[in-house]
Amino acid sequence: MIRRLVVDWWKRVFPGTTLGRRGEAAAERFLRRRGLQTLARGTRSFLGELDLVMLDRQTIVFVEVKTRQSVELGHPVEAVGPEKQRRLTRAALGFLKRHRLLECPCRFDVVGVVWPENERSPHIEHFPNAFEAAGSRGAYS
Repeated sequence: MIRRLVVDWWKRVFPGTTLGRRGEAAAERFLRRRGLQTLARGTRSFLGELDLVMLDRQTIVFVEVKTRQSVELGHPVEAVGPEKQRRLTRAALGFLKRHRLLECPCRFDVVGVVWPENERSPHIEHFPNAFEAAGSRGAYS
């Protein structure tokens, strides 16, 4: 009962610390510990949103982070279906064009974060090279 009151109060006082944002921050820390460097986070354009853009040696990595409190309705990664892959591909292509990086190798990773409400730290799974550029005409659709 008291815990619920504190959690509700916390969410009202700090509305920017949503489960999704906390999951993205945890995923970024996880990947940085594995040697990736952060280039951008929460990048938005009219083409879409990119959760994390990181660098793995010479490869630009577009990371989609999915966070859930449980796996009752499926693993978070299952939410990255074909349509989401197409939107991520368009947003990534826009990022590459905007920063004149079209010649750089890139890949799409997905990070699944399961963060139960009563736990202090999440369970994180990283799926490197989770999918290829998607679209009706490949990366250029």
